[in-house]
Amino acid sequence: MKLHGLHNRSTQVIFALLGSLFLVLPWYVISHPAIPVALALIPILIFVALRYPFLMVLGFLIFSFFRIHEVFPQLYPLRIPQMLALGTIASLAFNLMTKRIEVYWRSEFSIFCVFFILVTLGVFLATNRGEAMSSWSGTYVKIAIMVFAISWLSQDTRAFKIMLYSILIAGLIVGYVTIYNKMNGIGLVEGTRATIGRDLGSLLGDPNDLALVLLFPASFALALVFTSGTGWGTKMLGVICFITMISAIIATQSRGGLLGITSVMAVFGYRKIKSKALFFSIGLICLMILFAVAGISDRASGGAHEAGIDESSMGRLHAWDAAIGMALSHPISGVGINNFLSNYYMYSDFWDGKNHAVHSTWFGVLAETGLIGFMIFISLIFTLIRNGLKTLQRLEKTDEVVANIVAYAVFAGLIGFCVSGTFLTMGFTWPVYILLSLGVAISRYSEKLVHQKKY
Repeated sequence: MKLHGLHNRSTQVIFALLGSLFLVLPWYVISHPAIPVALALIPILIFVALRYPFLMVLGFLIFSFFRIHEVFPQLYPLRIPQMLALGTIASLAFNLMTKRIEVYWRSEFSIFCVFFILVTLGVFLATNRGEAMSSWSGTYVKIAIMVFAISWLSQDTRAFKIMLYSILIAGLIVGYVTIYNKMNGIGLVEGTRATIGRDLGSLLGDPNDLALVLLFPASFALALVFTSGTGWGTKMLGVICFITMISAIIATQSRGGLLGITSVMAVFGYRKIKSKALFFSIGLICLMILFAVAGISDRASGGAHEAGIDESSMGRLHAWDAAIGMALSHPISGVGINNFLSNYYMYSDFWDGKNHAVHSTWFGVLAETGLIGFMIFISLIFTLIRNGLKTLQRLEKTDEVVANIVAYAVFAGLIGFCVSGTFLTMGFTWPVYILLSLGVAISRYSEKLVHQKKY
């Protein structure tokens, strides 16, 4: 018995030493004070990933879309998005195998899968295969996985509520930092346009992309304000969030962002204002005020000092002309995802010594996926808008406040995407695909409510 007890204690000591070595070794490999904290959190993350897959997916979504680790550079060394990505995939696989997730299929998924397959084939036919593969494997595959993960895991009011407030809080954080950077002259483009993390090479370092990120929570904030059934405290939160978002978008001086926020406001204004003549008049006045407050005329590019069609607008027209040329030359597969820049010189009639971005979702998809891909993408957007209207009609007959908020936010977000997408490049970035997954989830939820009401 003594020998057996001694053997057990020896085994425990060995495992304790090995565990200590596992925790200490990374400190010597990567000497960063945050490493021990990250390692200590691993068991908790494993438990959360397996038990609460929705929280893991949501965490990955918030960090990937809002770039929180770049908003606060102190978090950058922790590699949080990578850890959450691994946790999300493991959690999804585990919960699918144990059948804890209800899997379903809808027409939107079918259209998206056809588009994804076409984009994937285009990678191997791309003119610059390295750039295409890097963009596909680095971002687009993750987006594809998240489309299904978010849709399948958002199946009840609790999930929608957590998603709603998480998006609002993340939007407030990004909006506050944008305004702070503008007021303190940090990372300004052209001397006036606010950005975040430009020195890190962040996606938010482009004022147009930053405006696009801010546009997403703005629709959720307005939905919180205008949906009946919410308390005054909740409406005040929505007002604060929206004021922050619109102020931050103004700070970016992005014309696409301003058009997007105007279209989001128009969705809710259309419901409240009975006189359509008054509605369009107010909309035009609001747009003019926004452009004046944003100081678009003072921009170094596209400002009032440029006579006729400004340089920024001419650059877009040249880029769109090049996109049409690419699509006509590669009608089936396009030039490949993230290949517009590398092909600009070959297809543009105007050359000023540098390549230019396409600055349009529609022309970007047209150039990089060809005529077939463009038509599939358009059909996906059309299907989302049509099903979004049907979802709103179903939910209006219920007292589901949270579901109504999410449904209106998604629909307004889609309209904002369609308008701002004319001037912002977001065919292969997160926003439209988050709207796709949430639109599918809320549509299915509304169908279940109607079915339960019948029976």
